[in-house]
Amino acid sequence: MNNKEFGIYLETRTKKFAIMIIRLSSSLPNTIEYRVIKNQLVKSGTSIGANYREANTSRSKADFVNRIKICQSETNETMYWLELVIEIHNNHPEPDKNILKEAKELFAIFTSIISKMRS
Repeated sequence: MNNKEFGIYLETRTKKFAIMIIRLSSSLPNTIEYRVIKNQLVKSGTSIGANYREANTSRSKADFVNRIKICQSETNETMYWLELVIEIHNNHPEPDKNILKEAKELFAIFTSIISKMRS
């Protein structure tokens, strides 16, 4: 897969991840505590794909790397909120742990991209 194909693939994958996050959020209880978590989760989880799309239209290598670092950071934050949801699910259905697995894979991809751009 060349860089352009990979870019399209990762844009699609991050968009699907955002949809997973939105669906998870809408399934969570509407308590004060969960509203805070849902808000943070949706903001960080949907930001990943938006920032990755921006990275693909960056004006320079430095701009690209900076935007990928933002993707990495947003993914890390999303993992935190997902971990909280998984740990405090109480009597509510536990979220599918595949969503956390996908977040970890995206984090690894962004980390790898940053590493390759530095060398």
